[in-house]
Amino acid sequence: MTVDVAALLRDAQAKGLTVSTAESCTGGMIAAALTDIPGSSAVVDRGFVTYSNQAKTEMLGVLTTTLATHGAVSEEVAAEMADGALDSAGTDIAVSVTGIAGPGGSEFKPEGRVCFGLAATGLPTFVETKEFGALGRDKVRAATRDHALMLIATAVAKLPIRT
Repeated sequence: MTVDVAALLRDAQAKGLTVSTAESCTGGMIAAALTDIPGSSAVVDRGFVTYSNQAKTEMLGVLTTTLATHGAVSEEVAAEMADGALDSAGTDIAVSVTGIAGPGGSEFKPEGRVCFGLAATGLPTFVETKEFGALGRDKVRAATRDHALMLIATAVAKLPIRT
């Protein structure tokens, strides 16, 4: 499913909603897709590019114990990234991604595995893992960006108008 980013931003703005991103494997691609649209500053507050574990802990409050126990590519870390972005930015919606874009990976964390988190005011934090497969780095990152935009659009549709 391809998301009409301009429509997503219009819908979010009409509801008075703001968005932040917490990105690892995409390195800012989600924020870039949002801010490519003129007027996006009415909705997009900030993006965190937290490629290293240190950045995840310092910028988003991901616990070192979570990283040590589950690894950076895990739903647990994705949830803490999304919650940390929501709290730090004070936005209504925060999406997070952490994964193995490739090349490489391992038997336990293969190339193309990406964990997503979505935190939104008044909703429980949602996490999921997608196995995009060994499509190559560019295609995994693009698929990750597109899925994250779909998660944001879904959250915008679910949230009420902010008063």
